[in-house]
Order: sequence, then structure tokens, then C-alpha cells
Amino acid sequence: MAISTSGGGFGNGGFGSRRRRAGGSSLAEINVTPFVDVVLVLLIIFMLTAHVMEFGIQIDVPKVTQVKESAQELPVVNINRQADLFLNEKPITIGEIPDTIHQKFGWPKAVYLRADRQTPWEPIAQVAAALGEAKFQVNLVTQPDDSLSKGK
Repeated sequence: MAISTSGGGFGNGGFGSRRRRAGGSSLAEINVTPFVDVVLVLLIIFMLTAHVMEFGIQIDVPKVTQVKESAQELPVVNINRQADLFLNEKPITIGEIPDTIHQKFGWPKAVYLRADRQTPWEPIAQVAAALGEAKFQVNLVTQPDDSLSKGK
């Protein structure tokens, strides 16, 4: 039994070999082995991480308590909706803020800046710039949104 690798079946110069040369087309096969390898790797990764995606990761964050004694001694600059300034509930102007803080609190490193949600941004930026020029670290006071945690 004879096997021909030229694809024609009629010998070296047969009909099949002439047809292949004349047309110039060859049968192209797609190699699916790399595709199957990638799919299997992705399947393994998905199987390993599926339980984490379903239940999430539990992280216990540390609890903090507020110390009321030290909170009363910190300088807090308040700005209301009308852009009025207060230093620990006493009215003040923007030019007096650094000197008054030094007189009442010594040389604190940080000053807390608290503003109403409806306050325009420009007065907040001016007070923060004035405190920054006086070499204070400006900390903005925020309040956590309890409505987000109640919905869970």
C-alpha cells in the first residue's frame, strides 16, 4: 500500500499536485489549544475566587472613642451660611484669626475648619488660605452620613 503526501493521490506529477500549485490556496486550520488553555486557567481562577465574590471579605475596623476634654481645647473656625466667621462660637474677622488663635491657644499645629453645607466655596477657600499662610495645618470637619449605614 502506497501513501502520497502530495495530496493528489496520482504520484508526484499528478492532478492533485498541479491543482495545489496553480490555485495557491492551502487549507488553514485554527489552533485551538492556546484558547482552551486560557479558558481552563480562567475557569480555575473563577472557581477559586467565586466564594469571595459571593460573600465578600469581612474586615473588622477599629472602634474609636471621642475624648471630650481635649476636643474643647482645640481651635475651631466655623463658617455659617451667610459666610460669618466664628472662633469657638465667638464672632471674628478673617484678619484677626491667626493672632486670636495664638493668644487663646498658644501655638497649636492644627486648626479645625467647619462650614455649613450651604456655605459658598469662596469664603471657605479664603479662610483656609489665611490659616495656611499663618502656618496652621487646616483640618476640615465632616460628619459621617448615618443614613447610609441605616439602610444596610
